[in-house]
Order: sequence, then C-alpha cells, then structure tokens
Amino acid sequence: MKKLHLIINSTKILILTGLMFFSSCSDLLEEEPRAIFEPGFFETEAGIQGGLTSMYAHLRYIFGQAYFYNTTLTGTDEVTYAQSADQNFLVMDLSGQGPIDPNNSRADVLWGAAFSNINTASGIIEFGTEAGVSDALIAEARFFRAFDYFLLVQTFGGVPLDLGAGELMFNINPSRTSERNTVPEVYTKAIFPDLIQAIEDLPEVGRLTGTATKTLARLYLAKAYLTYAWWLENPNNIPTYPETDRIDPDGQSAAWYFQRAYDIALEGIENPGPFALQETFYDVQVATNDRNNELLLFADHTETNEFYNGGSLTWGNGNAPDNFAGWMMTWNYTVLRSSSSSSEWTNSVETVRREAVQPLGRPWIRMSPTIGAITNTFADKTNDSRYDGTFTTVYRANIDRAPRISGPVYNANGLEIQAGDPVLTFLDEEPEEAIDYLSPASLGANVGAGVLPGRSDFVISPSGINRIVYPGLWKLGPYRTDSGDGLGEPNAGSTRPFNIAKFSELYFVAAEAAVKGATGPRSARDLINVLRARAGVWKWSNKLNEEFVEDRSAEMLANTPAEIDVNYILAERSREYYGEGYRWYDLIRTQKWEELAGTYQIGGMGYGDRTAQTITRSIQPYHYLRPIPQSQVDAMEGDRSTYQNPGYQ
Repeated sequence: MKKLHLIINSTKILILTGLMFFSSCSDLLEEEPRAIFEPGFFETEAGIQGGLTSMYAHLRYIFGQAYFYNTTLTGTDEVTYAQSADQNFLVMDLSGQGPIDPNNSRADVLWGAAFSNINTASGIIEFGTEAGVSDALIAEARFFRAFDYFLLVQTFGGVPLDLGAGELMFNINPSRTSERNTVPEVYTKAIFPDLIQAIEDLPEVGRLTGTATKTLARLYLAKAYLTYAWWLENPNNIPTYPETDRIDPDGQSAAWYFQRAYDIALEGIENPGPFALQETFYDVQVATNDRNNELLLFADHTETNEFYNGGSLTWGNGNAPDNFAGWMMTWNYTVLRSSSSSSEWTNSVETVRREAVQPLGRPWIRMSPTIGAITNTFADKTNDSRYDGTFTTVYRANIDRAPRISGPVYNANGLEIQAGDPVLTFLDEEPEEAIDYLSPASLGANVGAGVLPGRSDFVISPSGINRIVYPGLWKLGPYRTDSGDGLGEPNAGSTRPFNIAKFSELYFVAAEAAVKGATGPRSARDLINVLRARAGVWKWSNKLNEEFVEDRSAEMLANTPAEIDVNYILAERSREYYGEGYRWYDLIRTQKWEELAGTYQIGGMGYGDRTAQTITRSIQPYHYLRPIPQSQVDAMEGDRSTYQNPGYQ
C-alpha cells in the first residue's frame, strides 16, 4: 500500500489542520500530526511527502467551505440571499442589507488557508532537491503555490510575496510585518514561473487519484494568462491596489497574454493525458460517477472513515473541513405536506423527509437562485440538458424509506400518490393555463404552491420562486451508499468531493481568448460548440426520474449564434458551472459584474409570496476587490494605514 504522512502545519500566525482521502484504498494518506514545519523536516522524503499531503488537505478549508462559497456566488446574476441568511450572506448581495467590510467579508477564509499553504510549498521547493525527491513532487508544490497566489490576487489584488524570510522563501519565524506586492509582481514573479515549471515537471498521469498533472497546470496557466490580460486591458477603468501602472514588467501587451492563454489552453485540449470530456453533462454531475476523468482537481471526502473524511459521518456543525456548501441552496422541503384524506385537506403527512440523496440533503436556506438564472440563463430546458443536470425541480415522496409512512396519501386535487411520485414540481415554463395558487399557504402543500387540472403534484412556475421556496442545487447534493432502506445521514457534511477544476474549462478559456483577439485553428464558436453539443446529449432525466436517451446536439449547434461575444461566453460558463463557485471570478475578470448582475428578480420571504421584486444592487468599482481581513491588519505592527484595500479603510 502506498502511504504518505499528513502533517499539521503552523506558519506565521496561521494554523492549518488537514487530512486527505484518495478514492481507492491503495491511495489512502496516513496522518502524522506535527506542531510545525521547520527546515530540518524538509530534509527527508517523508517530510516532503507530508507537506504535499497537507497541500491537498488545505483544499477542504476553501472548497466546500460554505462561507467562502457564498462569497463566490451571492451578489452575482446566479445567486441572491435566501430566507434564513445571516449577515455572512446578506452583505454579499450588495442590495441594501449592509456593507461588506473587513470584519464580515468571508473572503477571510481564503486568506487564512492560502498563506499557510504557500509557506509549506516554499519549504518543499526550497529544500526538496536537497532531500532527494523528484522534480515531479516539487512541481506539485509549485502548482499549489501558484494556485493559491492566483486565488489571492484575483480576490484581494496585490498580496505579499515575502512572508517573513524573503520573497517566495520558506519562513519559520513569526512575522508581524507585511508588505503587499503589486498585481503584476504577483503574476510575473510567482504565478507564471511556478506554473511554467510545473508544466515541465509534472507527469501526464497523476501519481495518485486527484493529484496534480500537466493538464491541470496548463489549465491554470491559461486561466492566469487570460485573467492578467483582462487586468492589463482594464476596459472599464476598475481601480487596482496597491496602485500601479497597468504595464507588464516584461513589456508584453494584453493581446500577447490573450494569445498565450489560447495557445496553452489548446495545448491542454490536444494533449489531454488521461483526461477527457464525459459523454453527457449528467455524467459529470451524478454522484455515482464522482472522480471521473473530466475532473482535474477536487477537495476529496469519504463516507468510509471519519478520520479520512475529516469530519463526522453523522452530524456537521457547518465548519471546515466538512463539505457543507451544498446545504446553502437547499430550501426546507421538509415542510411539504400532503393529506391523509381525499375529501378534506388535513395537511398532515410529511411526504418529503430529509434524506441523504442527491436531490435532497440538509436544508439551510441561505442562498437561492435568481429568477433570471432560471428563465434567462437556462432558457432552453428542452434541448439543453444542463438545467435538468443542475437543479432539483421535482420533490418526490420518500414515504417508503424507513421509518415508513403508511398510506393512503393524497396530494394536489385530492389525488392519491405513491412513494416516488412528485409532491411538488417547479415547472420549466409558465403554463398556458393559469395556476390556481391556493390560500392559505397550507392548502398548497404547506408552501403556497398551486394546482393544475388533473395533476397530483403541486406546482410553482418560474416566476413564482422566492427566497424560501426555489429549485434546489442537485449537482452538489449528497450521496451515501450506507443508508440501507432508511433516510441515511443527511445532517452530516457531504462525503462527495467538491470539484475545483474540470477539463471542460480549457475550451472556455480558449474561446474567451479567441473572442479577445487570439488566433488559431479553432474559433470561439468551434470551441463553445464542443460543450454545447455535449449538453444536447441526454441519458437520464432528473425531472422524470427515468432513463431519457435523446441526442439533441444538432438543435444545440443550430442555436449557437454565428458571432460569439464575451457575454455569450459568460452565459455558457454559467450554464456549465452554475453554483460551483466560478461566477464572481468570471464577472470581475471580464468587468461585467455591474452590467450582468446590477439588478435581479426574486419573490419575497414568505410561503406564497410569489410577487417578483426587482432588486437593484450597489456594485461599486472598489467592490471588485474584497477587503483584507481585519484580523490580518490588527495582527500587524508598524504603519498599517495603507495596507487595506480602498473603500474598506
């Protein structure tokens, strides 16, 4: 059995605790707790491998961590706050619920996890060769140092390259001073060189399931070139910090970097190694196919062992390293009620109980989709499988799961339903016949839903979703194989991996670069059509809960515009990656945030409150950077007056 040792790492004033699980038993990593990393530890191969293990473990403190997840989506055209949101979520919407400030911005999650990992990576890079480890292992550290710096520079602007011992040097001494480098310095001194070397030294096939590869490094180098090119171009004059001229230190133009983004992305597509697109969008998302070969990087978990999972298998408290992001967009479907009588509405049968299955899971009601995401982003629900492969739109009776609920059970129009039948359906479109919304809300499945003639399920149309009842996020739902005939453990954190990087994004990066002027053998339309054609291939319908084999790729290709622009790229990215934590970064990269998300529509807070309200956000140029956490500023000595990003001082 191939085993690595896990280390608990402490650097500066930050502590990172983690462990990692890979998908096969031969790939499990063992934990060996340790108080700190020091240079002597990195003189051994075991020490280097322990440091590498902690790098994969640190992903769990960022991805699947719901408060950071919230910062990547709430306030975009995809997501707004839901009925049970607290200030962690409300302020991110920028819609009059309070300002984002250095104390309430949950981007602090990233700041806290990234710098500890960066320092560990620097230790491996600095001492790895002397310890006798391969260039390929050192390249994994280079990838993660670049990965974290790339996240940081997009989120906060310029960040420090010197953690106390010199730029990109391993530091063991607590440091209470910090100086931020500029955005170009972070890219050209840290991100680009590390990723270029990582591509050179990483293997095509990862040493273990989910470890870094050439393809992964190519994706991130292409994304970094693309993002930096937009930064240089700065089409809407968004301010940067620390203030600096938008001039590349190497004298290259934005156009040059767009071209390099295209070239590197195409290299990744044409040299995929073991990676490929799945045959259908459903195959990418369905839990039974987790860790498939479209996935380049993920924060892993397991249901087999709490130690390797990093959290309880029966109860989650809403803290990392649990994967609890999927709870946030899950509404409280357990309030749904049916009747024990066909002649009068008793509102007495809990027909959809909390269950550890992908369409359901644990409800927290913190985030909800906007109406526009349902009606505009996913306008084509007939040919395009991605709406069906993203949302739970039909809530089915699970009365057959232990403890069983005996029947008969009656639902809409007094019609009897069985286990597995729909209790509530979110309709794809506004129906031709008006929905009869029942009052009081208790008569409409207890949630203010309506009825249509002849249907046993209650229904809500797209215009009727609100902050308390809305389609759930199927793609992030839980999955367990240990539930037997019962409801399982829906209150635990998800034991599925949280996906971070996908092979499919190489097509989007190349397409976006092509729209910005890059040239090559494949046009933006060619590249986008690869994914649109795949989206038209169906094998299963979540709405129908049955096999549904249809090839509608021809219709999808016919509907692709002749001319592709940035807004179309962004719409396609949202259809592909909705709810996965990409959106805020996409909107700030392209400087389209205010244009595409400045207003949105959603119903109110109460059951039956179906009147769509148009909400206006106050997105200011300084919001394109998140505030430096107040805890970081407070911990520093010396002049701290210029450390914070403008607008948050």
